[in-house]
This record gives sequence, structure tokens and C-alpha cells, in this order.
Amino acid sequence: MTDNQETPDAEDTTPSGSATLPLQPPCERLSCHKSSVCSRSYFVVVMVFFHVYIINVIALLFYVHYSSGQEDTSQSRDAPSSNHQRPESRRPPSKTEFMRDISLTRIEGIRVGHVQRVSLVPGKVHEMRTLSLKPLLFEIPGFLSADECRVVMQLAQLKGLMESQLMVQDGQEELAKELNLSPEEIFNLLDINQDGQLQLHEILTHSRVRDGIWLTPENLREIYAGLKADKDGNGLLSLEEFRLLSNDAFQRFLLQRGVKRSQLVRNSRHTWLYQGKGAHRVLQDIKARVTRLTRLPPTLVDLSEPLQVVRYEEGGHYHAHHDSGPVYPETACTHTRLAANTSTPFETSCRYITVLFYLNSVEGGGETAFPVADNRTYDEVSLIQNDVDLLDTRRNCDKSNLRVKPTKGTAVFWYNYLSDGQGWVGEQDEYALHGGCVVTHGTKWVANKWINIDPDYQRQARYQQLVSQQPEEEDDEGLTLNPDIQSPDIHQDL
Repeated sequence: MTDNQETPDAEDTTPSGSATLPLQPPCERLSCHKSSVCSRSYFVVVMVFFHVYIINVIALLFYVHYSSGQEDTSQSRDAPSSNHQRPESRRPPSKTEFMRDISLTRIEGIRVGHVQRVSLVPGKVHEMRTLSLKPLLFEIPGFLSADECRVVMQLAQLKGLMESQLMVQDGQEELAKELNLSPEEIFNLLDINQDGQLQLHEILTHSRVRDGIWLTPENLREIYAGLKADKDGNGLLSLEEFRLLSNDAFQRFLLQRGVKRSQLVRNSRHTWLYQGKGAHRVLQDIKARVTRLTRLPPTLVDLSEPLQVVRYEEGGHYHAHHDSGPVYPETACTHTRLAANTSTPFETSCRYITVLFYLNSVEGGGETAFPVADNRTYDEVSLIQNDVDLLDTRRNCDKSNLRVKPTKGTAVFWYNYLSDGQGWVGEQDEYALHGGCVVTHGTKWVANKWINIDPDYQRQARYQQLVSQQPEEEDDEGLTLNPDIQSPDIHQDL
């Protein structure tokens, strides 16, 4: 507020107002006039200074806000490439620093059916729908264009596809010898409910994990009869009966009888397509779109697996499984095995996020099934009950809690791990169990983009150091994964 703005008010309240007062001595009139003018002038001056003060405070707050934001952005943008003004102390971040500086953004599902608007490409807005909360699962129609789907399939065919799973292999006894496990110890590992008997579903789970063969309860009873393993014929194996079997007795029996492709855990063909520098523009665009979708640091996406393209012919399937395994002290993530510097006998895939693209619409079958999505509880033992195997996508896909129909260009993605509550990877999400239903008509084409992150943040940081192409002195800068360089928040609730 200025003096010019206050002047009209002053003029309206003095001469005209004083004309109606009774006549007074000149001296009294003069003193009264001076007092009135002084008080009004004092009020005007105070108000001017007050408004100027408020404006300055607001301007200062805006300046601090925007200048600090620009400084942070410029620092994060310049950090990977600048060779100047770097800190003297160059050490890997400690646990506290690492957890403070790095945060793995997780998209909120809100509720099943909730829709968010997602900006992934210029001039277009996609709608992302929440399909389940356990696991945290989303669907984005039109993620890929028809031309992009065609290019990916053509590139895969040009490179050539291979069998996704080989037939039964020998050498299972070597692992048992390395672990030095006795029959009693193996029996106790298989006896999930610890009742002293091995039920059919306990043996089935073990055989599938070890041999890659999908056995039904009927198959297992045939094997029992062929090996004469179940002496009393009650369908259960006692410890005494189990001791009579060698480590690969089931495997040898199956080799003698022959294994059909339909008996494999997975019946498909696949290949891998590189997405780095020099790759086809469509493949690079897909990777950039995934980075924006997940809002993860680009470094993590760049260092993850290439794009896997899979083709299922009629009769093709993939029984229910987890893309990632739980990580125990005895295991190491496959992608960070070199950085782990351990001699652990077990490896597991550490895939924090799965992004699945449907490259064509399937004529019949081929849905992606999530048997226990949004179940109130998860119980591994209850997955096989009364000869109904929820893991069997050839027989029981219709009994899954959720099935996603393959539609050309649609993408679905989910988190295979929970959050640890501090911005990093937590425990495996067991509800992320999923499989590919049998294709009854036509052919099914899909592509998978996995983002690999080790739940052990120190191993992940060490891995990034080892694979980094930057000079040694710049490795630590590449490890910071400053969240400021992540894609901006491009999700908007509808």
C-alpha cells in the first residue's frame, strides 16, 4: 500500500468534516487539525511499513524455496558427469546414509478398481487400474502400440527363440552331496507339517522345484507303484520308506518312462533382446517408458535383465510360480552373485518388479492367473487339496482368484517384494504367485521386463560398482542413486 492510495481517504475525512463543527478559536482549530493530520500520517506510515514487511517475507520464502530446488536439481544433474567440486572423502555410503539417500518409490494401489492417470509418452495419457493389493498389481491398456508389438515380435523371431525349459537333467545328487544332508534331514525339510509322513503335496512341491517336472497326484501314485516305494499303500511315505529311495529315484524313473512337454513346468520358447545403447529404438523407448512408470532410478533399470520375449504355441503353459525367491543368509541373488563374494550353494532371482506386456490378443486361453491374489491368508500347504492343485494352470486356472486376459498392447506389472518400511526391498510377497494358463486356441506372445534389486543394499551397491563403466574415482557418485534424478511424479488419481 502506498501514500498515493491513502491520500483520497484523508481528503474525504478532513475539510468536509470540519465544516460542520461549531466555531472554535483559531488556535484550537489549528491544534486539532495538526493532531488529526499527525495521527493519520502515523497510521499511513505504519501500514506501509507493515505491508512492505509482509511482502518481503513472502518474497524471501519464494526465493528460498525455488533457489534450493534449482540447486538440488542442478547438483543431481551435474553429479554423474562433473569433475569439479567433488567431496574429498570418497567412500561407499553407510547403512544409514544409504537408506536416507535412496528410496525405492512404490505406487499406491489405494483399492481394487482404483484408476490413476499416467503420463508415459508425450501427448498421451494412460489409465492405470489397480487389479489387486496382494500382490500390488496394476493394468495399463494401450501401453504399447500395435506397431511396437509387431516390431518386438519380429526382432525376437529374427534373433531366434529357444526352448524355455530343457528336459530333466542329471546331477541332482551332486547338490545333496555338497550340502551333506542325510536322508533324515531331507525328510524333515520335506515334511512341512512335521507329522512324520510325507503327503502327496509335499513330495510334489519338492519334485517340481528340483526337477522342473510338473507331476499330478495321479502321476505320483504311478511312480510309487513303479518304484514300490509305498509299501503299505496308504499314499504316504514314512521315514523308513523314504530311506529306501535314492536322491534321484523319481528322476530316473521318469527318464526311463519318458517325459512329455506337457509335463514340464513351462512349455514355451523365448529369447532375450538387448535394450542398451545401439538397440532398436522401440526397445529403448520401452525401457524409458518402464522407468517413468515405476519411478525408479534409471540406473537400476539399466542394470536389470534384457527384455525377454516368449511365445506359447497351442497347448503352451507356465504353471504357477514366483518370479523371485526369498533371500536367506544361505542364498545369493543371481545378478549380484559376483558382488556377494560368497560361496553359497543357492542362487535365486531377485526381481523387485515384473512388467509383463501382451504382444497379441489370444484366441483362446493364455490368461495370466494369480491363484491367491487378495486372499485373506496365504498357506502353501492348502494350495494342493483333495487332488485340486491351484498351481496347475493346465487344469485349474478357472479356480484362480484373478485372471488377466491377454490383450494386444496391454501391460500389467506387480511388485514381487514388500517394502522394508525404510524405502528398500523387504520380504518376498508370497501373493505374487502367478502362472500362464494353457493356450487352447492360437498363439500367445508376451514380453517380460524385470527390474533386479538385491534386498541386501550393500550387495546391490557393490554390484553397481563392479559393473559401472565409469573411472574408479567416480564409482561412488554412480552409487548414490540420488532420488532427485528419478522421473517426476507422473501419476494422477482420477
